[in-house]
Amino acid sequence: MIFERPVLKELSNAARAHRLQNKLDHKTKPRGSLGQLETLALQLGLVLQTDSPTLQAPQLVVFAGDHGLAKHGVSAYPSEVTWQMVENFLRGGAAVSVLARQHGLALTVADCGVNHDFSPQPGLHTCKIAHGTADSLAQPAMSTDQCAQALSNGRKLIKALPGNVLLLGEMGIGNTSAASLLLARLANLPLEQCTGAGTGLNAPALQRKTQILQSVLTKHANVNTPLLALAAFGGFEIATMVGAIFEASASNRVIVIDGFITSAAVLVASQLDPLILQRCVFAHRSDERGHALLLTHLNARPLLDLQLRLGEGSGAALAWPLLVSACDLLNHMASFASAGVAEAP
Repeated sequence: MIFERPVLKELSNAARAHRLQNKLDHKTKPRGSLGQLETLALQLGLVLQTDSPTLQAPQLVVFAGDHGLAKHGVSAYPSEVTWQMVENFLRGGAAVSVLARQHGLALTVADCGVNHDFSPQPGLHTCKIAHGTADSLAQPAMSTDQCAQALSNGRKLIKALPGNVLLLGEMGIGNTSAASLLLARLANLPLEQCTGAGTGLNAPALQRKTQILQSVLTKHANVNTPLLALAAFGGFEIATMVGAIFEASASNRVIVIDGFITSAAVLVASQLDPLILQRCVFAHRSDERGHALLLTHLNARPLLDLQLRLGEGSGAALAWPLLVSACDLLNHMASFASAGVAEAP
């Protein structure tokens, strides 16, 4: 099976950018005094292709999957936690569930490859490829057909969802290992700099994790292209997320990126088409080692730095009000002319 990538449009529009900047510059404030919010407002206008952007029916999707590599102890938690947390998401008890409810974000959990069979329930989307990926220490985590199917599943999922904003989240014991492997290979960085404690490994366990991941890199030494690296290292949730990113980009949705694992999906997608990055708002800088390097590699400036390392989409949900504020300020703040306030000479 071959993944059919949509053709993305270049969003740079000098005339619109000028109008948006002019609109911001003539609000009742010193020019540039709203800092990164002004940059964000301009980006939202360009992505949504309007001088007066509004955010409609925001969708927060948590992509979940298990990893065969987890059996080697690369996480502080057993793989069973993946399916248990999916149930927690759906019951409304997880951090991202609370934040989504607080901010009016529609929450969908996508079973991309969890090693568990869930009963049908509201908020659950089943697009399972298999009950977890293969062990990447022994073989590729996915076949190329499985990878292509996951990518296609991501596109189909987003096509079925309303709105013009997608917020990305994830769940999968062992997925920081996959993200570290993708970053090391695709950004050509030392693995030690890309590998962190994940769910809370102590120093000896982190050293062992790094040694295991180095063996995985060696096993797949000749894998250098984005999709082959994705298939080699996993996981199903990351591949499905890459497909979702492409579909959201093709439909000119704003894409809010959470932490390390979701940024790794953006790394894969952007190496296939750099125009992906025009649509991405990076919510925060995670405390997970490797994320700062990944953000630098993507030339991304995150909105928040709260020392988060939870995942789930929690950082994206926390950043959401900033997007709302950016639009409201652009659309509803008075201009000097309308307020009868004198401008600086």
